Amino acid sequence: MRVGVIDTHCDALLKLWENPNRNYISSAEVDANVNRLVAGDVRVQIFAIFVEPHIKQDQKFQVVLEQIELFHKKVLGSSSLFRHIRNWSELKDLEKGQIGAVLSLEGVDAIGDDLTKLTILHRLGVISIGLTWNQANLVADGVGEPRGAGLTLLGKELVHMNNKNQVLTDVSHLSIHGFWDVMELAAFPIASHSNSRHLCDHQRNLYDDQIQALIEKEGYIGLVFCPAFIKSTERPSTIQDVLNHLDYMCSLGAEHYIGFGSDFDGIIEKVVDLSHSGDYQNLVNELLKYYSSSQVQRFLRGNFEQLIERVT
Repeated sequence: MRVGVIDTHCDALLKLWENPNRNYISSAEVDANVNRLVAGDVRVQIFAIFVEPHIKQDQKFQVVLEQIELFHKKVLGSSSLFRHIRNWSELKDLEKGQIGAVLSLEGVDAIGDDLTKLTILHRLGVISIGLTWNQANLVADGVGEPRGAGLTLLGKELVHMNNKNQVLTDVSHLSIHGFWDVMELAAFPIASHSNSRHLCDHQRNLYDDQIQALIEKEGYIGLVFCPAFIKSTERPSTIQDVLNHLDYMCSLGAEHYIGFGSDFDGIIEKVVDLSHSGDYQNLVNELLKYYSSSQVQRFLRGNFEQLIERVT
């Protein structure tokens, strides 16, 4: 079954920034390279811009711009298959065989307190914004900040800007208090790469009430393939372990609000038989054992497309 996968999170740009000499078409070191996206039938890939915490503050925005340049040069420039999606309405115009390439920002540390920089990034095609990574910044606390505070006034203004500009507000990595602040304010909330905390008690995962809040807001949850977020035991993670999270979230009512955000290129350990984008068909084959073809199509792309219809 090949219907086209929408993957809401990968860190290929970070890999390319760390080593610009990598061949994006075929490098075995890049999980979400061109050949693997094609083999896995990925129709839309959201590419995260991520700035490592050790980068000095006055250099972070420059790193963001460097990664955007690599997106144009190494990703879009690598193959005519790619189409840059600058606003969500363009998804419906993808032609057969094309891969929609979307920019997102994972943590807004690089803008400091300057929302003009956010406007610049939006004009450059950044249409999904994660407020934090694990640490705190000037808009909110991340999951790794012991204080656990919510959104600042600046953070609330940023969410309102996202709403106005039809930009998704991503709660993955956000503190619990920050999550609930976003639920009050965001028109288009998503968790781009998060799993169930009921099944795996990791701070990056979502509690049941958070999952249900995203459902009530008609948002979206992308299941992540990071073994540490899948199960707590040392046994290697399998595709079935991933499906356990899918099953559980569906039991909470998420069947029409769930999909996949792999975190390929941002994870070191891998799920067995799901180690890069080219393995997506292994996931599809397992899904078809338990779900109807129409359900599988929704998980792979339809649920995200449903969100985008609401956004546009």
